[in-house]
Amino acid sequence: MRTGPQKYPGASTAYWYQDDYPGSAMETNVVLWHSTEGTSLPSYGGGGSAPNLTAVPDFAAKKLRWYQHFDFDVSARALVNTAGGVETNTLNVCQVEIVGTCDPATHKKWGSTPHLYTPELPDWAIRDLGAFARWANEQHGVPLTSGLAFKPYPGSYGASNGVRMSNAAWLKFSGHCGHQHAPENLHGDPGAFPMTAILTAAKGTPQEDDMPTAKEIADEVAKTLPAAVWAHRLISPTAPEGTDPARPAGTFLRWGDKHQAALLAELGALRGAVAALAAAGGLDAAEVQAAAEAGARTVLSEFGDALTKEF
Repeated sequence: MRTGPQKYPGASTAYWYQDDYPGSAMETNVVLWHSTEGTSLPSYGGGGSAPNLTAVPDFAAKKLRWYQHFDFDVSARALVNTAGGVETNTLNVCQVEIVGTCDPATHKKWGSTPHLYTPELPDWAIRDLGAFARWANEQHGVPLTSGLAFKPYPGSYGASNGVRMSNAAWLKFSGHCGHQHAPENLHGDPGAFPMTAILTAAKGTPQEDDMPTAKEIADEVAKTLPAAVWAHRLISPTAPEGTDPARPAGTFLRWGDKHQAALLAELGALRGAVAALAAAGGLDAAEVQAAAEAGARTVLSEFGDALTKEF
C-alpha cells in the first residue's frame, strides 16, 4: 500500500488536511474528477469535504496551479459514502477538483468573469490535466483509459442518470471517471468533461506538451529579430588599417544619418555660395554647371568604389 511518490510535483501544500483527517492508506488505481462550481479555491469546510488535489486556473499565465490536501494514496473526503453499500472515498480513488463549473446556466450567469467551463476547457487546461494523468500513470499505474460517457449537466445529475456505475461495476473499475459515475452519489459534475482529449494529451510526451504554438513563435521572432538584425556585425570598408573592421549593422545606419545631415548642411551652404558667386559675375551659368557636374562625377565615383570594396 502507498507505493511511489505521494506529492504531485509543483503542488502547494498550503491547504493540507491530512493531519486533521488522516484517511485510509490505499493503492490508487482510479482518478475521479470533480468540478467545484466556483471560481476560487474552496475551503472545503476546513478539510472535511476535501479531495486529494485541487486545480486552480491561472488565466494570466495560462496554466493550472495545483494544491494538494492529502497524499495521492490516502483517501480523501469529497464523495458521499452511505452505510451498507460499497466504499467510495476509500476504494483506491484519488479525487481531483477543478475550480470551475459544468453547469451551462452558471456558465452563462458568470459571463465575462474569467472561469473554466468544463465542456469547453482551453488547450492549456487540457494540457495540464493531461500532465497530471500522465504522472498518475507513470508513478502509480493508473490506466490512461476511461470507457465511460461524460454526460452534460444537468442530465448527469441523479442516481439514475444513465451513466452512474453499479456497485459491482465500481468495485471492478480502474482508470478515469467523474463524480457523475460514482455509486451512492447524486452529483453530476464534471458534466461533459473532455476526458478523451485529456487522456490523449497524457499519452503525449512532456516535450510535445511544451512545444510553442505558431503564434507564440511568431510573437517571439517579432520581439527579438529587429534587435538581432541591427546587432549583426558587418565589415566596414573604411575601418583604419590594423583595427577590428567589424561593426554592428546599426552603426552603419547611424553613420548614414549623421553624415546625411552634415551633407545636407554643406549642400545648402554651397548653394548659397554658388548663387552669390554667380550674382557677382565670377562665373557664368555654363561654367557653374560644368563645375557642378564634374564635382558630382567625382563624388559618385568615390562612392561607387567604396560600395564595391569587399566586405
